[in-house]
Amino acid sequence: MDDQPSSAAFTIAAPQLFDGTAMRGPALVTVADGLIADVSFSGAAPAATVTLPPETILAPGFIDIQVNGGGGILLNDEPSAAGISRIAAAHRSCGTTGLLPTLITCNVETMEALAAAAPGALQIPGVLGFHLEGPALNKARKGIHLQSEIRVPDARDLAAIKSFARFGRSLVTLAPECVPAALIEELVQAGLRIAAGHSDATAVEMARAADRGITGVTHLFNAMSQLTARAPGVVGAALDDERLFAGIICDGLHVDPVSLRLAFRCKGPDRLMLVTDAMPLVGAAQREFLLQGRRITLDNGRLTGPDGTLAGAHLTMIEAVRNAATWLGIDLSDALAMASRTPAMFLGLGRELGAVLAGYRADLVAFNDRFDVIETWIGGQSTQDAAPQQRKVSS
Repeated sequence: MDDQPSSAAFTIAAPQLFDGTAMRGPALVTVADGLIADVSFSGAAPAATVTLPPETILAPGFIDIQVNGGGGILLNDEPSAAGISRIAAAHRSCGTTGLLPTLITCNVETMEALAAAAPGALQIPGVLGFHLEGPALNKARKGIHLQSEIRVPDARDLAAIKSFARFGRSLVTLAPECVPAALIEELVQAGLRIAAGHSDATAVEMARAADRGITGVTHLFNAMSQLTARAPGVVGAALDDERLFAGIICDGLHVDPVSLRLAFRCKGPDRLMLVTDAMPLVGAAQREFLLQGRRITLDNGRLTGPDGTLAGAHLTMIEAVRNAATWLGIDLSDALAMASRTPAMFLGLGRELGAVLAGYRADLVAFNDRFDVIETWIGGQSTQDAAPQQRKVSS
């Protein structure tokens, strides 16, 4: 949260505004010193105004808590500030103004390299913390993760994992049934957020894990025990337990629209979060990449490994918002909340991000009715890098 704010005050004239809760009419949003200084719905626009085109919606910037790569970069391959900068830039062009770069199960040296780069990476606009997806996963639900790297953390692993508590709002995904019960409490007490994922846990094990401090579920329905009549599994626990937030990949490949709608009815927009689980090909021209020595190919929007296993997603947040609004049959305001306000709340940033209100950070996205992203601001800084002087942003 240490981005360099813009000191010059300016106003954005928005035909429509989603303020984090509801869609509202034409609005003037004034930004000063990186924060939203005022939101008004009447009066004349001041001199320094960004005028958005008709049919444009201004909304809180999207927050994606699961971003493996982008711009041709896989975080595992380049756990550096330079690599993270390229990943963040690729996703910012699609409306993401806050993200957790995500490290897939790997060796301890890669975790340590990311930890060493973390202080510098936190200065990159949009980087809110980091997500360690593994290594304490269940091999029976490994998905594309390398089985040889899945393990219960030893002392060195644990030191590396706990170090991320110092770096923004960081998240660890683990299988609660595969770690000592005390480990969850230890990580929570260190200051990390914990999600269950790649897990074969029972509903009882999930309830106990939530008692110990787990607050999230990683990519609901995927790589986890499913809901059946007498064994509710991770899916059943996630849908039932109001304490748990759940991320979900809304690309039409990972989760069927029927299951998407069921999840929304159970969790609602205050506990269901849109995530991309994006891989390096977002914002890149190539159609394949290497993941820990395995060739991953993109075909008709689907990323798969040599054996056909899904390998993350080729998805952006603006696409996830569009898909959610279309397939779930919900108001656009609910889809936008799941992309901004809800992940902000999950990360403990609900008083700073996820709403367009006075005092909140000016992390914003403008997009049109075709779901084209027109502009983003992070801490009041626009992608156009120029002081706004009566300019019109073209669609």
